[in-house]
This record gives sequence, structure tokens and C-alpha cells, in this order.
Amino acid sequence: EHFGRAERNTPNVGGSRIMKYKFAVLFAIIFTFAGIASAQDAEKEAVRVPLENYLKGHATGDGEYMKKAFHTEGNMIFIREGKYTTRSFADYIAGFTGKPPADEAKRKRWIESVEVSGNAAVGKIILDYPTVKFVDYMTLLKISGEWKIVNKSFYAEPKAAAETKKP
Repeated sequence: EHFGRAERNTPNVGGSRIMKYKFAVLFAIIFTFAGIASAQDAEKEAVRVPLENYLKGHATGDGEYMKKAFHTEGNMIFIREGKYTTRSFADYIAGFTGKPPADEAKRKRWIESVEVSGNAAVGKIILDYPTVKFVDYMTLLKISGEWKIVNKSFYAEPKAAAETKKP
């Protein structure tokens, strides 16, 4: 009995080192994940830059914002009158007049979501206009250190006549 008591009162030096090692590993893991999360947040913010330029282009009618947002070789892909349709970004940008839409005050636009995996990303944008709601899906790539929209697919949902007549 005396032997057991003495053993319990003896400091466990080896166990203390193991505990310190476990804490060190735990902190290393936490800081690694915190660093990864911080880098992912920074990339998400970088992906938002061309998406914000896209929104500014719509709000102002200024094609220069679109040139900042889109890669020169990208395309829009969508369904028009039941048919698969493509349009080059250059053709799309050429349609911008440099003036905001007449009903700009009634239009709402926002970035719904952004997902990033390495040098590829997807952004979902909502354009809520008086007569139509667009859902845009942007595919982006990080090219030479800069995020660019390389593809745009969208769905246009016309609003019901009763809904568009709201005050």
C-alpha cells in the first residue's frame, strides 16, 4: 500500500512531455487550418473583384467595367427560344451604351454566392429587374494571378404582369 501511494505522488515527467507535445500538435493544426481559411477568404474576396465589376457595368452601362470582369476569349451560353445559344463577351460588351438603364433605380443586383477551388471558381449573381429576374452563373479562372470570368450561363425568368405593376 505504501508503494502505491508513493508512486502516485511522484511527478510524471514523461507524461508531461507527451501532454506538451499533444498541445503543440493541436495548436499547429489549429493555426494551419486558420491560415488555410484566411487564404481561402482572401481568394474569395479576389474572385469578387470581377463579379463586382460586372455589377458596376450593369449599373452604369459602362463597358469598361465589363472588360475588367471578363476574359477576352470568354462566352455567354444560354437557352433562347428553346435553343442552345452562345454569344462572345466582345459582342456582349459592345452593346453597352455608357449610360445607366432608364429604370436603374428599380433594379437590384447582388452576388449570391462564391465558391473557390484552387485556380477555379464559380459565382452566382442575381439581377432583379422590374420585368425579369436573371440568375447568372459565372465560371472564373485565375489567369496570370488575376481572376477573370471565362464563361457566363444564365436563366431569365420573366415576371408576371401583376408582379411588374407593383407600386
